Amino acid sequence: MALEFTISYLADSLAIFRNYKRLAERAMEQVSDADLFTKLGPETNSIAIVVKHMSGNMRSRWTGLLTTDGEKPNRNRDSEFEAPPQTRAQVFEMWEQGWQCLFSALDPLTDDDLARKVLIRGEAHSVMQAINRQVAHYQYHIGQIVLLARHFAGDRWQSLTIPRKQSAEFNRKVAAGEASQR
Repeated sequence: MALEFTISYLADSLAIFRNYKRLAERAMEQVSDADLFTKLGPETNSIAIVVKHMSGNMRSRWTGLLTTDGEKPNRNRDSEFEAPPQTRAQVFEMWEQGWQCLFSALDPLTDDDLARKVLIRGEAHSVMQAINRQVAHYQYHIGQIVLLARHFAGDRWQSLTIPRKQSAEFNRKVAAGEASQR
């Protein structure tokens, strides 16, 4: 991701969300359909389950952000860890639906909205605190997706950032204006 200088917390947060969304997508694109649903052990989650959980969280947190509690009464968090979607298309559809909720809630906001009060599980948060909470939560799960995808891709893995042992070359290209900083 090319860094865009901004002093807008909201603009920066949206850029971070978009960057991590794309990072996970690039990771998931590198695994087979079967590996999207593979668990490393009985008490672990597959990529598809992580996506289902993130999507459920996003729908709950971002739908009615300014008007309803971020933990919706119709959300069944425990069920997000059971019965994953059945196909790659369903995984990505669920993924997109969750992110659409997030971007639909945040895109219209302005930095003036950051101090507004919202509720998550009955606890008061500023909009900024709610964003921070979810940035951390989604980064955690996207790290899981990337780790699983890296494991399943094996030797076919294409680095999502600067490949190992190529930092010096990347830095040289940046200094020479041949590459943008990520």
